[in-house]
Amino acid sequence: MKKENHTLVSEFTLQGFSSFCEHQFTLFIVFFALYMLTLAGNIITVAIISLDRRLHTPMYFFLGMLSASETVYTVIIIPKMLCNLVGLSQSISLAGCAAQMFFFITLAINNCFLLTAMGYDRYVAICHPLRYTVIMNRRVCIQLVWGACSIGLIVAMTQVTSVFRLPFCATKVAHFFCDIWPVMKLSCIDTTVNEILTLIISVLVILVPMGLVFISYILIISTILKIASAEGRKKAFATCASHLTVVIVHYGCASIAYLKPKSENSKDEDQLISVTYTVVTPLLNPVVYTLRNKEAKDALLRAIGRKLS
Repeated sequence: MKKENHTLVSEFTLQGFSSFCEHQFTLFIVFFALYMLTLAGNIITVAIISLDRRLHTPMYFFLGMLSASETVYTVIIIPKMLCNLVGLSQSISLAGCAAQMFFFITLAINNCFLLTAMGYDRYVAICHPLRYTVIMNRRVCIQLVWGACSIGLIVAMTQVTSVFRLPFCATKVAHFFCDIWPVMKLSCIDTTVNEILTLIISVLVILVPMGLVFISYILIISTILKIASAEGRKKAFATCASHLTVVIVHYGCASIAYLKPKSENSKDEDQLISVTYTVVTPLLNPVVYTLRNKEAKDALLRAIGRKLS
């Protein structure tokens, strides 16, 4: 009988924000507006970095890669969530769920390691300014991006294969997308081995890059404090503030979502954390890096000026 149940599950139902029934349309309007801003912000960021030769530096190369990754990352999750909110389609096929989980994991981990690469870039720029162009050459930058993407792909293949080899009896995913923990809960069998694997991977892909970033910033701060002029210290801190803001939000949310004990948060709290790293964090990149960055703002104004002239 159990075997028959396993073969019957061909699609899942994403429950989404079912506990906020009265506010579904309000949530749709809010998330749709944030989605449009995120897409516009990240696409504009990629465009101005590609078009303006003055921004063809390692820092902006990594920022462009991060913005492109965040754009695809939001496209994987948010359109389906918006459809669920207006009741268009709550079902997702098993293959569709596996594909969504695969791309989500790949891009989420890619973003984690891109932020680490950006931290390393800031470390070299401030602690070894005379050797910066030698150390952060084009080949090294491409290798760091390729490494981030490769780690994401390997982890995603491992995770998705281990989750979708499980037999499923239930069909209702208590989430607005196919995340690892909610899908695993639908299995008919004990998932302890999968949970241990997920926890080990989460520790490696969250704590290791987060640790490397914070080591970089300890070295950066110690170097900045040695700068004699107050103006020099202020300028050095300003170049790191944007990156550090995104790092704290990104790694903070990822740690709470994947490293906390399973039963500690309610479904609503889990979804709130997920909204932060799937909707809010991708919007932070263009806001923090572009609108608060003089070089990026100047490049944007030059692009608008060329368009109008």
